[in-house]
Amino acid sequence: MESSISRTELNCISLADPDIQKSVALLKQSKKFFDLPLSEKMKLLRDEKNRGYTPMLDEILDPENQVNGDYKEGYYIGVEVPADNPEANKPFYGPNQWPTEEVLPKWREVMEQYHRDALRVAKSVARIIALALDLDVDLFDRPEMLAKPIATLRLLHYEGGQKTGHAFMSNGRVSNPAKGVYGAGAHSDYGLITLLATDDVVGLQICKDRNAQPQVWEYVAPVKGGFIVNLGDMLERGSNSIFRSTLHRVVLDGRERYSIAYFVEPSHDCVVECLPTCKSETNPPKFPPITCSAYLSQRYKDTHADLSSYSDGKA
Repeated sequence: MESSISRTELNCISLADPDIQKSVALLKQSKKFFDLPLSEKMKLLRDEKNRGYTPMLDEILDPENQVNGDYKEGYYIGVEVPADNPEANKPFYGPNQWPTEEVLPKWREVMEQYHRDALRVAKSVARIIALALDLDVDLFDRPEMLAKPIATLRLLHYEGGQKTGHAFMSNGRVSNPAKGVYGAGAHSDYGLITLLATDDVVGLQICKDRNAQPQVWEYVAPVKGGFIVNLGDMLERGSNSIFRSTLHRVVLDGRERYSIAYFVEPSHDCVVECLPTCKSETNPPKFPPITCSAYLSQRYKDTHADLSSYSDGKA
């Protein structure tokens, strides 16, 4: 069950970083990719390292409540590591897949620059989190943390519905929670933090108390010229639930919608465990230790379609 939907106000933090304004330009670059024919996008179908294109319904984030997958398409861009580099043997490192210059001129250059800029912003946010937990300000700058992170840029596109009169046709492009139809099912992000830039179409909803019955869902207004920051599962585990990962979903009203998510996780070998200031004799660790790589691998496996299902669809 869930109650009626309201709108929530977010706390805002200024990082005085003009590069955040690049989000608007990147949303336009995102549209250029998704406007390509499906046959062209399928040439870049995501690989075993989750780099590349994810088609509509590829991902199902809330299988208990969704009747199909998410009504969105996406594109993953990770940390670029050449195939002949030993680091490329790690599950979430390796070469990205890129459209050719003939298909999308300068597209790769724009995406790689944004990837670098977003990581710098994410590190600034992580320093604020470290101070809030009474930890050294540079905790997350250490090699096992964000000095060699698993950082993934994901472009997302939610198709618009066909309008008839003053309403949109009822199909997968118009969400219906009562029938298990969502742009993106309810979930929390897997890593430390996510920086989310969106266009001006409302669709993101958050639930501040996932255990409440009924759950209360609130719309989050787009933040013009800034990022919405989602806290992830690894931060909840590390902070011993002082910080809770953000349960969220996307509910579509039939309008086309674009967003850009930048997922920030520690290094592959980082052991995600309770941080020293977040536990005591009366408040022991709530989660067992696990490596970042192991946790991410399982979560991706749980939520994405098996690549073998596309064996006849990739050009």
